[in-house]
Amino acid sequence: MQVPLLDLKAQYATLREEMRPVIDEVMESQYFINGPAVRRLEEAIADHCQVQAAVGVSSGTDALIVALMSLDIGAGDEVVTTPYTFFATAGSIWRVGAKPVFVDIEPDTMNIDAAQIEGAITGRTKAVMPVHLFGQTADMDTVMDVAGRHDLHVIEDAAQAIGAQYKGRRAGSIGTVGCFSFFPSKNLGGLGDGGMVVTQDERLGARMLQCRNHGATEKYFHKWVGGNFRLDTLQAAGLLVKLPHLEAWSAGRRANATRYNKLFADVAEVTTPTIRDHNVTIYNQYCIRVPRRDELQKHLKDAGVGTAIYYPLSLHEQDCFASLGYAKGDFPNSEAAAAESLALPIYAELTDEQICYVAEQIKAFFAK
Repeated sequence: MQVPLLDLKAQYATLREEMRPVIDEVMESQYFINGPAVRRLEEAIADHCQVQAAVGVSSGTDALIVALMSLDIGAGDEVVTTPYTFFATAGSIWRVGAKPVFVDIEPDTMNIDAAQIEGAITGRTKAVMPVHLFGQTADMDTVMDVAGRHDLHVIEDAAQAIGAQYKGRRAGSIGTVGCFSFFPSKNLGGLGDGGMVVTQDERLGARMLQCRNHGATEKYFHKWVGGNFRLDTLQAAGLLVKLPHLEAWSAGRRANATRYNKLFADVAEVTTPTIRDHNVTIYNQYCIRVPRRDELQKHLKDAGVGTAIYYPLSLHEQDCFASLGYAKGDFPNSEAAAAESLALPIYAELTDEQICYVAEQIKAFFAK
């Protein structure tokens, strides 16, 4: 049996009749930049995320950069974040000239250990950037408490977490700014790259709107230097088709995760994801922790099962961040996660037969 890590063709098959007329409409209009679909998507995302303002941008990475630039974070500043995440988290901080400062992760959720943030704050710290990893929100009460006492901005890297909830509040709606990615593999994936920045501060939202368009308030008049971070009209139109299906897709992922959890209950070698009781996760990834991870991945590949490693090397060990002065062993929980985590297929279109096959292959590996 073949079980891909993600099957976007299966999703598109259910949307084809909705999607084609929308694409054709954009093509007929030839309005590819800042077309009306962009504003409609921004309004729909603001409503979905329970925020006052939303600004469409060119990618999840650019969403982080727009947030940092709009908050005047740059050279000489520091941002506290996690070393166990996709590169863009720390890369965006570096790109604006600021310094990423890492603290370790919780050993079970693999989200930033919020209890360690305060110890990393210095006189140069301007913000905290928690990551809602794999679709589960970080400990935002602690993050917001620490940030509030030190007068810091909170930039939620919610690239993997659109629709996730923390104590009834949507990911991205709690901090100063929330940043989302519409990379095609996300729960809400576009037809290419795309992203969104959201905020409860309408004045900040207006500044981010300027930032995405070279800092301009009107054409050829620039208040400050921003960038070209615009979201394509075609992306917005496609995402508007997908957005009404998002909750059902995420519910399907949760159901599949529950099925996996039951199938792995008697497999001592497999540690299933830990989800806090107050969180509603969207399972952007379903990552198990296992010994002999690389051997298991090869076994699954030979059996036709797609997997992925998120992430094989913590950011503090990346060559490009060597000048930060960190060393192997500085963040043991992050390093352990990098050695043990393996993402399994979790998309909503999976069949029960496929889920059982994946579990059977893992059980067979550890039974050897």
